[in-house]
Amino acid sequence: MAREGAQRKSATRSPDGPAKVTITEIAREAGVSVPTVSRVVNGRSDVSPATRARIEDLLHRHGYRRRQGAPDRAALLDLVFNDLDSPWAVEIIRGVEEVAHEAGFGTVVSAIHGRAGAARQWMTNLRARASDGVILVTSALEPGLHDELRRLGVPLVVVDPAGSPASQEPTVGATNWAGGMAATEHLLALGHRRIGFIEGPPRLLCSRARLDGYRAALDVAGVPVDETLVVPGDFYHESGFTGCNQLLDLADPPTAVFAASDQMALGAIEALRRRGLRVPEDMSVVGFDDLPEVRWSAPPLTTVRQPLADMGKLAARSVIDLARSVAPASPRVELATELVVRASTGEPRAV
Repeated sequence: MAREGAQRKSATRSPDGPAKVTITEIAREAGVSVPTVSRVVNGRSDVSPATRARIEDLLHRHGYRRRQGAPDRAALLDLVFNDLDSPWAVEIIRGVEEVAHEAGFGTVVSAIHGRAGAARQWMTNLRARASDGVILVTSALEPGLHDELRRLGVPLVVVDPAGSPASQEPTVGATNWAGGMAATEHLLALGHRRIGFIEGPPRLLCSRARLDGYRAALDVAGVPVDETLVVPGDFYHESGFTGCNQLLDLADPPTAVFAASDQMALGAIEALRRRGLRVPEDMSVVGFDDLPEVRWSAPPLTTVRQPLADMGKLAARSVIDLARSVAPASPRVELATELVVRASTGEPRAV
């Protein structure tokens, strides 16, 4: 009875005509996002029949009238990164854009790291353009912004979550632990026993998983983990260069280096070159990502391929499904990594 009373009140007509019920109110009553109601109002076909029928019934009962001359709103996805100064980000964008284009969605790309108030400004812009969904990549939003997304009914999918994601947020990642183990096992199989590791940012789950895979491979092989061989990094070239120099300065330096990203691996190769050392004759180097550029490095880089473009594609399909009120098949998806052996690894130099 209370629900019926609320509906009658909402549909009360003023002397000037029907009550001005809003799309937001319709979405709240239908239990869907605002963009889903907008698609029904605009006659779009990408809404499930059951959801469409429920929304159309509410629109009819509340006497909703679309403003004459109001332009159709373009379907949009927001793709949000910490930074955009990496070919890694470009691969994710390529995958998202391919799926979004096929589905008739535009893509808005933003970076929110390192600028005061950037995340809140992004949220203000998102509200203004009424985005249909958000893909968040290796980043973290303030809790209040997560709450705002939920209030607006905007679906969210997280790629490589920075921390443990909330239970209602679908995530897409790669088998980082298995990749870290495969890279280390490859070096062990070549005969290396002192293997340096250049970490990624420890706040990221993917970084910690790659380190855990490295440790697990050493443990299985019966090789004690020497903590002096684990040095910090941030996924970028400079930290690979610095980390490799730190390893080379040890009294007993490693014979191989596993860097937790390709960019750090390329930085490590440059550090070796400047010291007159050869790869892999003097030191083997392994990276992680398989960015397009590493096939052309000197020498071509052995690395762990993670399917970055495929991760972007899957994230885009998932958030579009959510925008259409279709639940994802699985809330947690990890795509397989693969070791790609090239010329930067070999047997350790005989002493």
